[in-house]
Amino acid sequence: MISATQLRPGMIIKFNNELYSVFSMTHRTPGNLRGFVQAKMRSLRTGSMTEHRFSSEDKVEKAQLEEHEMEYLYDDGEYYYFMNTENFEQMHLMKDILGDATQYLIPQLRVKVEFYEGKPLGVELPAAVDMTVVETEPGMKGATVSNVTKPAKMETGLVVQVPSFITEGEKIKVNTAEGTYLERA
Repeated sequence: MISATQLRPGMIIKFNNELYSVFSMTHRTPGNLRGFVQAKMRSLRTGSMTEHRFSSEDKVEKAQLEEHEMEYLYDDGEYYYFMNTENFEQMHLMKDILGDATQYLIPQLRVKVEFYEGKPLGVELPAAVDMTVVETEPGMKGATVSNVTKPAKMETGLVVQVPSFITEGEKIKVNTAEGTYLERA
């Protein structure tokens, strides 16, 4: 059992005696209320999407899956290709299985691909990914300490709010759970 705050996109959980893939999740702490996790999940049996609000204290059962470390290679628009790092076998997964995890997949990224009864179900991303900024407004000189942010487009198309001193071509660490800027890489 894991805490609901530890949910990550691509993770497979057992909820209401069914397997669900976490498509996206946001952790919210509104005003003076208790925090909660809003999770969008896809049923692996029916393929339908559902949303559920977990309390921050809720425990969620992570499905017991077989995991293989794989390296992301490339995508052709429909399929995302991975290579097993032990036996070098290649396999592909469709975009709808991967969900929001596709926004963090960069070549040579090592991920854990999860299998249930021999069938690939999804990927577990690392906590942070180093990505390159491909498009953002010019940086401000001398803006070293500031809480002012600006949008920056990453190499995968993901848009992240970054401090004003970040410029195009820089590598930054992005939190895969929340899609937020952590630090320069």
